Amino acid sequence: MTGAASEVQRLLREDLRGRTAYGAPQLDVPVRLNTNECSYPVPEVVVQAVLAALAADLPHLNRYPDRDFADLRKALTAYVEKQSGVAVTPEQVWAGNGSNEVLSHIVQAFGGPGRTALGFTPSYSMHPIISETLGMTWVDGARDRETFVVRPESAAEQARSHDPSIVFLCSPNNPTGTALPFEVIGAVLEAAPDAVVIVDEAYAEFARPGTRTALELLTDNPRLVVTRTMSKAFAFAGGRLGYLVAASEFVDALRLVRLPYHLSTPTQTIARVALEHADLMLGTVEAIKQERDRIVATLAGLGTRPVESDSNFVLFGGLTDEQATWQALLDAGVLVRDVGIPHHLRVTAGTPEETTRFLEVMAALAPTHVQRPTAHAGKQES
Repeated sequence: MTGAASEVQRLLREDLRGRTAYGAPQLDVPVRLNTNECSYPVPEVVVQAVLAALAADLPHLNRYPDRDFADLRKALTAYVEKQSGVAVTPEQVWAGNGSNEVLSHIVQAFGGPGRTALGFTPSYSMHPIISETLGMTWVDGARDRETFVVRPESAAEQARSHDPSIVFLCSPNNPTGTALPFEVIGAVLEAAPDAVVIVDEAYAEFARPGTRTALELLTDNPRLVVTRTMSKAFAFAGGRLGYLVAASEFVDALRLVRLPYHLSTPTQTIARVALEHADLMLGTVEAIKQERDRIVATLAGLGTRPVESDSNFVLFGGLTDEQATWQALLDAGVLVRDVGIPHHLRVTAGTPEETTRFLEVMAALAPTHVQRPTAHAGKQES
């Protein structure tokens, strides 16, 4: 360690020393299926509409943006109502530079030192990172080890035990892809009466038919927050726009912690234009879901153990050495995600061509990279 590095470490907050920054590999390979981005480019019609709207904005960048992004909130409200069928007002909507900033606002306002955050892992890795770097104590709640499901009784018991100030629920869950049993939300709200309950629905648009949204519960639960993003289904990861829906009073409290003018004029404009073209932007969702289901079916046929998914990705297990398989895929030009679960990897559903290439490589690797079934494999407990 250099002298400068030693000095920086000495001055750094003690609880941050030794940590590594969040970061998924960004490698230039033919098939990138590791960060759950949409593989399809923004439609040309939307590109031209964004350019025209930005051209009108550019002469006025000498002025600060709309601090409360009123037009964008109206556009988000209209989209949420159409997509979910739940009535929402603009006063209930908040947005940030990606859902991570929205989550940070919640933790800044309702968490902090001396308070506990509970999440059911494995889940989205930014939940503990945001909580701990903002001073909270993080608790890893438990899921079923085989199915990765959280049951209402188990979630409630853990919530009562840890008395959290914030509970993170993720549905569909990342990295497992599984939708949350709807009853878990009510069970946690009842078991943790002093907690803000966040339901992270970043992948809601990819859920299978019949999957319910936590938005249905907002009216009677002022401690409930539903967070979403335009990064996934909207093919808009580079646009950096996340949002939440909650009680209007809850949204008002977030103004206490947000930085002034946190959403730039270009960010507000491109997000608003994308929402005006929502049907077109979401035009690839069904195609992505078909590729997701093809991945599940094909990987199962290869002897791996894919998890049924309500997202735009698939977690699959049954690998003898997940790091060796990750490297072998990369050597073949396919980048997937090692999420830190032994014997598992996660792959994003891409275009048909990308999916085919991934499955071809996996088929070639399967004889040496997939665990052989044991004598008791496939048996279920009675």
